[in-house]
Amino acid sequence: MIDLKGERIGYFIHFLMLKSVISNPVKLRHWLALVLVGLFVVLPMTQVFAAEESNLSAASAEIEKGEHGLPQAAVHLKDFGPWQVGAHKVGPLAITNSMVVTWVVALFIIFFAQVAMRNVKEVPEGAQNFWEWLVEGLYNFLETIIGHELVKKTFWFFATIFIFILFTNWFGLIPGVGTVGWGHPDASGALQHIEKPLFRGVNADLNMTFAMSTIFFICWIIWALQANGFGGFILHIFGPKGDTKGFMKVMMVVVFAIVGVLEIVSILFRPVSLSFRLYGNIFAGENILESMSTLVHSLSWLIPIPFYFMELLVGLVQALVFMLLTAVFTLLICKHEEGHH
Repeated sequence: MIDLKGERIGYFIHFLMLKSVISNPVKLRHWLALVLVGLFVVLPMTQVFAAEESNLSAASAEIEKGEHGLPQAAVHLKDFGPWQVGAHKVGPLAITNSMVVTWVVALFIIFFAQVAMRNVKEVPEGAQNFWEWLVEGLYNFLETIIGHELVKKTFWFFATIFIFILFTNWFGLIPGVGTVGWGHPDASGALQHIEKPLFRGVNADLNMTFAMSTIFFICWIIWALQANGFGGFILHIFGPKGDTKGFMKVMMVVVFAIVGVLEIVSILFRPVSLSFRLYGNIFAGENILESMSTLVHSLSWLIPIPFYFMELLVGLVQALVFMLLTAVFTLLICKHEEGHH
């Protein structure tokens, strides 16, 4: 069941609070408190538009029954027998299994950064050394792509999005995530297909990927207006390029006005393409691992191993791709031609 009406807003809060992990790791205890407040106060207010169970489509109902043989994208915890008393609702908030994993990963990242930067040493070692290597490496890498000035303004977003996606992708590969829950025996009666897993991979839920893409879209608009102004933003999209005069200039105005309309469509489609690219790869990886584990029952412990390591690589690549695409989109709208002020 994929509910894009309410759950995605809840994911916004989790992700935005991770900004502090990169921008100010020394004061993470304050942001940790804000995360906890968000879990119990802010998030319930974001789910008021969540779809009611009575409005589930026939396709969603079939997936819940396991007729397609595929794991669910998200399962409301109130559907679980052991979760039916008190633990599945916080106000109007409908907590899902993938949302719980989001909280766990977010708190882990914040806690790890807090521990790593608790006693900062001039010569880093241990966790501090790893954290500084990760952040500094990302900063230098992004600086070579989008430039010194732009990376200072946007690094908090790109680094956070990379670290968060990477950790959530790898957390989804931990044994038990997506494989422990409620299900039914398969045709042979030897194994069970998990219809309602206790925990699900975060990015195998379209709500999370769409939430991150929407956050980027909002940030992209803000950065574009800051770099160009409103008039410059419109001119950047619809204005003619190149140095032409006379009749050719008039023709270029018409041509680039049409191109600008296509550019607007492309810009509006970016959150969709970003979210489905990440979601599709992670969701497909889950299905590959499940298929390989049931291919030969006697070798169910061995066959998935190569694919497991492949998914570790896919998790890293997809985090890098998401970060690079958002960085390039930002560079294209914020860069100025030589001589432009």
